[in-house]
Parts: sequence; C-alpha cells; structure tokens
Amino acid sequence: MADIAAQKARPQYRNIGVNQIVSYRLPPAGIVSILHRISGALLFLLGIPFSLYLLQESLTSEISFQSYRAIVGSIPGKLVLLVLIWAFVHHAVAGIRYLLLDRHVGIQKEASRTSALAVLGITVALTAVLALKLFGAF
Repeated sequence: MADIAAQKARPQYRNIGVNQIVSYRLPPAGIVSILHRISGALLFLLGIPFSLYLLQESLTSEISFQSYRAIVGSIPGKLVLLVLIWAFVHHAVAGIRYLLLDRHVGIQKEASRTSALAVLGITVALTAVLALKLFGAF
C-alpha cells in the first residue's frame, strides 16, 4: 500500500526556482489572480498619473488641448491607452468575480475554473471591441 502511494506522489513545488517557472502550470483562477494584481498596479502607477496629465493638457489652453490631441492620436499614446483599457476592464470583471466569491457563489472547483475562464474571455472580448473603437474601426 505504501509503495502505491509513493509511486503516485505528485511533485511538490515549495520554493520555485527560475528554471521551474516555465514548467509550472497555474490554474485559470491563479492566472486571473495574478493579472488582477498586475492590472491594479498598472491602474495605480500608470493610469492615475497619465490620466491626470491628459486632463491637465486638455483643460489648460487651446494650445495644450492640441498637445493632448497629439498625444492621444499617436500610436504610442494609443498603446498606453489600450494597456490602461485592458487593465481597467480586467480589474473590473475580475473584481466582480471576487465579490461573488466573497459571497460564496461559485467557490466549488469546477465553478471557480469556469468563472476564471469567463473572466479571461470577457476581458479579451471587451478589450478587443474597445481597441477597435480606439483605433478607429468604427
């Protein structure tokens, strides 16, 4: 009996080294959790200063408004806005998931996996639609 348990022992990752990160598979809920933290950090560290700068540029004078339009109209400016759009969308959708989990809705393993995949799918879809709008497709 002990031999069977020893043969089927799963590998344990306690202190993951850099070379093990590539082979480590996170469940979808883990990916959503990490992306939720990254999106929150992006919104706080990049989103607030960039938004306040753009607000200042748009309100100061006509010349600064033209500067604002040049920044928002450029490809690098649009890419920064797209990253911030993704961060906002993902943080909001994942936040709704976490609010439901706090209410003990969907805490079973399969339901949690499904909701995590739904968060990832909804985030990609909404970001794609908003990217098309940002880049002038409609």
